Parts: sequence; structure tokens; C-alpha cells
Amino acid sequence: MSRSTPIIHKTRTQVVVEVLREKILSGDIAAGEPLRQSALADELNVSRIPVREALLQLEAEGLVKFEAHKGATATELSVEQVTELFELRALIETDLLAKAIPKLEDEDLLKAEKVLDELESAFKQEDAVSSWSELNTRFHTCLYSPADRPHTLEVVHGLNTNCDRYIRLQLLLAGGIPQAEQDHRELLSLCKNQEIDKAVELLRAHILHAAQAIRELVAQQVA
Repeated sequence: MSRSTPIIHKTRTQVVVEVLREKILSGDIAAGEPLRQSALADELNVSRIPVREALLQLEAEGLVKFEAHKGATATELSVEQVTELFELRALIETDLLAKAIPKLEDEDLLKAEKVLDELESAFKQEDAVSSWSELNTRFHTCLYSPADRPHTLEVVHGLNTNCDRYIRLQLLLAGGIPQAEQDHRELLSLCKNQEIDKAVELLRAHILHAAQAIRELVAQQVA
């Protein structure tokens, strides 16, 4: 197969997206750090084209910013952004959950419990930090999907991508793992018991409590 085949080119772009996304979310690429396309292409052993396309995708995810005469940089951490993102999550996700709970089947709950087991296992492994976000999103998606609101769920996934590095800050630096585990287990139990109001209130508190802890961390880092 030719090296210039579109399928191969697309695959390379996606690989570059995943590598750069992980570097930004993990802090290997610091907030505000310039992203030089030629240097990244050399480092990743690809041409500049997939790097350029990857940076554009990451811009759409809110992780990269393009500025005139400056090029691409990793997005700065922002207390204001934390407030906006997490308040949006609290509004949208609680509405999704309320619509989903009456439609939850045993299969949905079993899937959610299985993913939660995986997430709790990942929390205990130092080399599994990169999987936390995916597993957390999968857990919540199991609970939200029965609402049958695919466009809303897509918005939630976009918000989660933008929140990823902030959530990692909270879990890694603010000791948020025990509270997250407790909230997730309690949320699953409330969903099983069809306790809509309590589940919605817990989810709202879960999201906004995380936001407060993250705001304090970000304020310290940008001070």
C-alpha cells in the first residue's frame, strides 16, 4: 500500500492527536507552551501535515489555541474556564440522568458496574492515569445513554475532554479519588433504586465539589 494512501494518512493524524492530547492532559506539555509543528513532526517521525491536522482537532477540543504571530500553544489553565465547564456539566448531565433513570435496564446497570470496577482498579495503578478519563466517561455514559439524547451526549463528551486535565489535577493533587469512588458507588445504587431526585442531587454535588477543588488548585498554579 502506498505511503500516501488516505487511510494511512488519516491513521497517522489520529495517532498524533492521541499522543499530543495525552502529553497536554498529563502536563508533559505545559499550559502556554508553544507547539512547533516542525519540532513535533521530527519528534513523532511524521510529516507536518498530520501534525497540523492534529493541532486543529485539539483546538476544537479546547486543548490548543492558535494566535497570530505566535502559532499554536497548549491552552492555559483558567479558573474562569473551570467554572464555565463544570457548571455546564452540572446542568446538562443532571438533566440527562433524570431522563435516563426511568429507562435504565439491568444490562445498563451491569455495564456501569463493570466499568466502575475497572475504574477503581485503575485508580490503584500509577501507570493507569491516562485511562481514568476514558473509564469515567464510559461509566457515566452507561447511565446517561438510555435517555436517548445522542446530541446531548456528544456535547457531554466534548465537555469531558475539555475537563480532563482539570479532573486529573483534582484526583492527583487534591486527594479526590476516595470521594470520587464513594460518589460513583452511591450514584449507581441510587440509579438501581430509581431514586431520581437523590441521584440528580448527588451528581450535581459531585460535579460542583470537584469544580471547587480544581479552582483552588488552578488559582495556586497560575498565581
